[in-house]
Amino acid sequence: MKGKATSFDIAYHAGVSQSTVSRALRNSPSVSLDTRRRIQAIAKQLNYKVDKNASSLRRQHATTLALLLFEDPTSDDSLINPFFLSMLGSITRTCARQGYDLLISFQQLSEDWHADYQDAHKADGLILLGYGDYLVSRDRLRKLEAQGTHFVRWGAVVEGQPGISVGCDNVQGGRLMTEHLLGLGRRRIAFIGNASAHCPEFLDRYLGHGAALRAAGLPVDPALHVDDATDSTEEVGYRALCDLRARGVAFDAVFAASDLLAIGAMRALDDAGVRVPAEVSVAGFDDIPMARFATPPLTTVVQNTKLAGELLVERLLKQIRGEPVESTMLPAELVIRRSCGARSAA
Repeated sequence: MKGKATSFDIAYHAGVSQSTVSRALRNSPSVSLDTRRRIQAIAKQLNYKVDKNASSLRRQHATTLALLLFEDPTSDDSLINPFFLSMLGSITRTCARQGYDLLISFQQLSEDWHADYQDAHKADGLILLGYGDYLVSRDRLRKLEAQGTHFVRWGAVVEGQPGISVGCDNVQGGRLMTEHLLGLGRRRIAFIGNASAHCPEFLDRYLGHGAALRAAGLPVDPALHVDDATDSTEEVGYRALCDLRARGVAFDAVFAASDLLAIGAMRALDDAGVRVPAEVSVAGFDDIPMARFATPPLTTVVQNTKLAGELLVERLLKQIRGEPVESTMLPAELVIRRSCGARSAA
């Protein structure tokens, strides 16, 4: 071999990516011990020498944070859940106040997507918005944690989860909304949303819903739960409501696990000639901008996206500085609009 060996030469001989070589030469635990030893042996055979000046330069702070969005199914081509748009503005402004640039991209689902920003030294830390299937996402978060990457995420605060999360008290939000519907005289409250470990935020909202029903002396009726609504889109909410009606189940209120699901459900009710809220009250969760412009305007649970964006940046910068930091849950609040009303007299 002519000239000085490079990490790309090692990658070629080892049959791995250059980023894997970089991690192996740093003894990163994200690369298996056998692979590390094989790569290090090849590096020694090729008389590879680490450029200490370049290595030192890479360890300097980039004064840049990376915001990685999960691609969500949407009714347009954005693939961005509208709930995150107001949070994005808050994150951007907070970064500017702290003297940091913000790099925005979509999360990559390749095998080693979690290593891309660490190895390329594009950013000092990551902010993750959205996750898809939480159980799949959790494995990727563990890889980030093992690699020593600084990251925070918006989402459910789950015991034993990797990394730091900022989220809403979803159990409280579910309970408050169901108590409100009960106070309006509604007793047959349908819940739309997947309540499983795959969707921990929806699960917590359903748990709060159930707790409020039991406190009122009412059963949690599985027939009133449309559990296959995994994606949060208007189309899924529309189909869920149609499915509920097709079952022949009586209901006088709908509590959807997101505003998009609720808006789709209201459209299905309107198409079926069911009056909202005279016959059926409808409520959502998130308070996305379009909730106030729905027909009728949607009663929902507010998540403070401005404060959430600020906390995500602040928690991440504390990690980067080596300061102690913990996951945080924000309180949920109701905003009452015209989609909910008292039950009409028989």
